Amino acid sequence: MAQVDITVNNQNFLIACEDGQEARLLDLSKIVDDKVGELAAQVGQVGPTRLLVMAALVIADELVDLRETVKLTPIQGSDDTSVSAVARIEELSKRIEKIADLADQAL
Repeated sequence: MAQVDITVNNQNFLIACEDGQEARLLDLSKIVDDKVGELAAQVGQVGPTRLLVMAALVIADELVDLRETVKLTPIQGSDDTSVSAVARIEELSKRIEKIADLADQAL
């Protein structure tokens, strides 16, 4: 199992991930860091844990909106295409939740 040193809100975290997923984890951490930065600019430095929770809630809200959009948007092609798109989103959601759990453990 690989480990990646990520930075969120100017704090370093050593996060474990599956071998070969290091670049993806770095990309995901950039999304979280950007969201935390946006929130910090809006509400100030209200504490690292609170900012991370707020960022997680905003990202989760975006994910729920995306899920609802995908479910409501007809996809060209067969029903299998629609099912596979929803399955992919569910898979991504589980991966995000897994990463959030790992981040919680790092705190």
